Amino acid sequence: MTKGVQIAIGATVIAGLLGWYGASNLDAAPAFTYYKTLEDLQVRFLVQNDPPHADDGSGAPIEVILESLETPDLFKDGAEVVVEGRMVASSAGPVFEADKIMAKCPSKFEAEPMGSTES
Repeated sequence: MTKGVQIAIGATVIAGLLGWYGASNLDAAPAFTYYKTLEDLQVRFLVQNDPPHADDGSGAPIEVILESLETPDLFKDGAEVVVEGRMVASSAGPVFEADKIMAKCPSKFEAEPMGSTES
């Protein structure tokens, strides 16, 4: 047998096996289905106007729901954030449904001390 005939026979056997496997699994239900509900694909957190250590009682925190798993790298506890979205009423109180979230980088937004001058 020449190499060409061997390759043709091998390709035919592989194509036949793949066809048989595909045809035998057309009607079969998948053995494992992985899914998440919309409730599972939300990031929930609280925001407030003043830092937590201020404790001046100026405002209650508001729950924010982000319907995405994509959060900025700087998003962590105590980070300053800007959220875009809409406020909605719920039985537990107002909830902010965020479309976009941006976290501030503390080192880039620190104010210079009073009286400092650049030379």
